[in-house]
Amino acid sequence: VQLQASGGGFVQTGGSLRLSCVVSGGTFRSYAMAWFRQAPGKEREFVAVIRRQGQSLTYYVDSVKGRFTISRDNAKSTVYLQMNSLKPEDTAAYYCAAKMGDGVGSSYYNTPDRMDYWGKGTQVTVSS
Repeated sequence: VQLQASGGGFVQTGGSLRLSCVVSGGTFRSYAMAWFRQAPGKEREFVAVIRRQGQSLTYYVDSVKGRFTISRDNAKSTVYLQMNSLKPEDTAAYYCAAKMGDGVGSSYYNTPDRMDYWGKGTQVTVSS
Protein backbone atom coordinates (compact mmCIF):
# COMPACT_ATOMS: atom_id res chain seq x y z
CA VAL A 1 0.00 0.00 0.00
CA GLN A 2 1.39 3.38 -0.99
CA LEU A 3 0.23 6.80 0.13
CA GLN A 4 1.25 9.94 -1.72
CA ALA A 5 0.51 13.29 -0.09
CA SER A 6 0.62 16.63 -1.85
CA GLY A 7 -0.66 20.18 -1.60
CA GLY A 8 1.60 21.68 1.02
CA GLY A 9 3.08 25.13 0.62
CA PHE A 10 3.76 28.52 2.09
CA VAL A 11 0.85 30.75 3.13
CA GLN A 12 0.23 33.77 5.29
CA THR A 13 -1.76 33.70 8.51
CA GLY A 14 -5.44 33.36 7.71
CA GLY A 15 -4.81 31.64 4.41
CA SER A 16 -6.00 28.26 3.17
CA LEU A 17 -4.49 25.11 1.74
CA ARG A 18 -5.94 21.81 0.59
CA LEU A 19 -3.89 18.68 1.10
CA SER A 20 -4.52 15.51 -0.89
CA CYS A 21 -3.40 11.95 -0.34
CA VAL A 22 -3.80 9.28 -3.00
CA VAL A 23 -3.74 5.65 -1.93
CA SER A 24 -2.66 2.85 -4.24
CA GLY A 25 -2.05 -0.87 -3.90
CA GLY A 26 -4.89 -1.53 -1.49
CA THR A 27 -8.62 -1.35 -1.03
CA PHE A 28 -9.22 2.28 -0.15
CA ARG A 29 -12.71 1.69 1.19
CA SER A 30 -11.28 -0.68 3.79
CA TYR A 31 -9.22 2.01 5.47
CA ALA A 32 -9.88 4.74 7.92
CA MET A 33 -7.77 7.66 6.72
CA ALA A 34 -6.01 10.14 8.94
CA TRP A 35 -3.77 13.17 8.88
CA PHE A 36 -0.98 13.72 11.39
CA ARG A 37 1.54 16.52 11.58
CA GLN A 38 5.00 16.98 13.01
CA ALA A 39 6.72 20.25 13.74
CA PRO A 40 10.51 20.42 14.21
CA GLY A 41 11.52 19.10 17.61
CA LYS A 42 8.03 17.86 18.42
CA GLU A 43 6.29 14.51 18.37
CA ARG A 44 3.97 13.54 15.56
CA GLU A 45 0.49 14.80 16.39
CA PHE A 46 -2.94 13.55 15.35
CA VAL A 47 -4.93 16.08 13.32
CA ALA A 48 -8.02 14.38 11.90
CA VAL A 49 -9.44 11.04 10.83
CA ILE A 50 -12.33 9.97 8.65
CA ARG A 51 -13.68 6.53 9.25
CA ARG A 52 -14.21 4.18 6.38
CA GLN A 53 -17.99 4.49 6.53
CA GLY A 54 -18.07 7.99 5.15
CA GLN A 55 -18.08 11.71 5.52
CA SER A 56 -20.10 12.05 8.70
CA LEU A 57 -17.79 9.96 10.84
CA THR A 58 -14.84 12.20 11.56
CA TYR A 59 -12.72 13.21 14.53
CA TYR A 60 -10.43 16.21 14.95
CA VAL A 61 -7.88 17.43 17.43
CA ASP A 62 -9.36 20.36 19.34
CA SER A 63 -6.87 22.89 17.95
CA VAL A 64 -8.18 22.50 14.38
CA LYS A 65 -11.91 22.06 14.97
CA GLY A 66 -13.89 24.57 12.94
CA ARG A 67 -10.90 25.35 10.70
CA PHE A 68 -9.94 22.03 9.10
CA THR A 69 -12.17 19.57 7.26
CA ILE A 70 -11.24 16.03 6.34
CA SER A 71 -13.06 14.30 3.49
CA ARG A 72 -12.63 11.33 1.21
CA ASP A 73 -13.47 10.35 -2.35
CA ASN A 74 -13.62 6.59 -2.53
CA ALA A 75 -13.87 6.63 -6.34
CA LYS A 76 -10.52 8.43 -6.51
CA SER A 77 -8.90 6.63 -3.55
CA THR A 78 -8.11 10.05 -2.16
CA VAL A 79 -8.41 11.73 1.20
CA TYR A 80 -8.34 15.51 1.57
CA LEU A 81 -7.61 17.97 4.33
CA GLN A 82 -9.04 21.42 3.73
CA MET A 83 -7.25 23.85 6.02
CA ASN A 84 -8.70 27.32 6.52
CA SER A 85 -7.79 30.20 8.83
CA LEU A 86 -4.26 28.88 9.08
CA LYS A 87 -2.08 29.96 11.97
CA PRO A 88 1.71 29.93 12.43
CA GLU A 89 1.31 27.10 14.93
CA ASP A 90 -0.08 24.94 12.10
CA THR A 91 3.37 24.95 10.52
CA ALA A 92 4.52 21.33 10.25
CA ALA A 93 5.09 18.43 7.93
CA TYR A 94 1.72 16.81 7.33
CA TYR A 95 1.45 13.04 6.89
CA CYS A 96 -1.44 10.94 5.71
CA ALA A 97 -1.95 7.51 7.22
CA ALA A 98 -4.27 4.55 6.78
CA LYS A 99 -5.68 2.09 9.24
CA MET A 100 -7.35 -1.20 8.49
CA GLY A 101 -10.62 -1.79 10.27
CA ASP A 102 -12.89 0.47 12.21
CA GLY A 103 -13.50 1.59 15.76
CA VAL A 104 -15.58 4.07 17.69
CA GLY A 105 -13.96 7.13 19.21
CA SER A 106 -10.90 9.16 18.35
CA SER A 107 -8.70 7.15 20.71
CA TYR A 108 -8.88 4.27 18.25
CA TYR A 109 -6.94 6.39 15.74
CA ASN A 110 -5.16 9.26 17.43
CA THR A 111 -1.65 7.96 18.01
CA PRO A 112 0.87 7.12 15.30
CA ASP A 113 1.32 3.54 16.49
CA ARG A 114 -2.33 2.80 15.72
CA MET A 115 -1.91 3.44 11.99
CA ASP A 116 -0.89 0.72 9.53
CA TYR A 117 0.44 2.66 6.54
CA TRP A 118 2.11 6.03 6.09
CA GLY A 119 2.91 8.40 3.29
CA LYS A 120 5.76 10.85 3.10
CA GLY A 121 5.09 14.27 4.50
CA THR A 122 4.13 17.45 2.74
CA GLN A 123 5.36 20.67 4.31
CA VAL A 124 2.98 23.42 5.38
CA THR A 125 4.48 26.73 6.44
CA VAL A 126 2.33 29.56 7.77
CA SER A 127 3.96 32.95 8.13
CA SER A 128 2.92 35.45 10.77
